[in-house]
Parts: sequence; C-alpha cells; structure tokens
Amino acid sequence: MKTSPPPPPELAADRFARRVTARLDQGAGELPYDVSERLRAARMQALAKRKKPAPVHQPAPAVVPLGASAALGWGSEGGSWWRSVLSAVPVMALLAGLVIINFAQDEYGTAEVVAVDAALLTDDLPPAAYADPGFVQFLKTGGTQSN
Repeated sequence: MKTSPPPPPELAADRFARRVTARLDQGAGELPYDVSERLRAARMQALAKRKKPAPVHQPAPAVVPLGASAALGWGSEGGSWWRSVLSAVPVMALLAGLVIINFAQDEYGTAEVVAVDAALLTDDLPPAAYADPGFVQFLKTGGTQSN
C-alpha cells in the first residue's frame, strides 16, 4: 500500500480556508440583518488593509549550499556569462585605480628626487661639502665666520 507524500503547506492551508468558508457561509443565512451588515463592512475593511504582494522583478542572490559550505549564488536561475562579466567590473575598476595611484606616486617621487638633485647641482657649494662634518657646524653658526 503506497502512501502519498503530504501536500505542501500552502495547499493544506488553502484547503482548510475553503472548508472554514463553506461552514461560515452555511450559517450566514440565519444571522440577523444588522450582524450580517457589520460582518460585510468588516470584510471590506479587511480586504482594503490586506498586504499587496511585492512586484516580482529579478530574484535576489541566494545562499546556495555546496557540500559542507555555502556560497553566494543566484538561486535556481542559471548563471549567464554576462552576469560573470558584470560581477568582474568592480574588481577591474579597483585594479585600474591601484595601478593609476601607483603610477602617480612613482611620478611624484621621481619629481622630488629630480628637484633635490637639481638644487644640489645648481647650488654654489659643491656636493662634497654637504658630506663634510664641519658643514653642519658652519650652518649652525650662520656662516658668519671668515678666515
């Protein structure tokens, strides 16, 4: 003897609601007029306040189980190669930004070195004077001593 699988919860709830509605409809004819009018008004208010279902656009990403781990995926919908390309765009923008920043910093560093070298080479003092230990003492005294 085969047993059929239990119905989904939505189907069972729908079936129960239909049975309750049928029982209530049987007794509705015996109610006084004022009670039936109040029930009709309450029914209209309940229908006006019920939640409207949200419009279904594209499904949101879902967590998809993969063996002992989980991964962020696109649900049951098959992934297209366009989706893969579009998801790689932010990574490519980040990499391009890092390359541009690196290039700009290299250029700035090179410009600083060039400025220091040009100042040393065009100065009145020879470059060997900056390495002389007495030069610091000369700068501290303000260069006012003369021989």
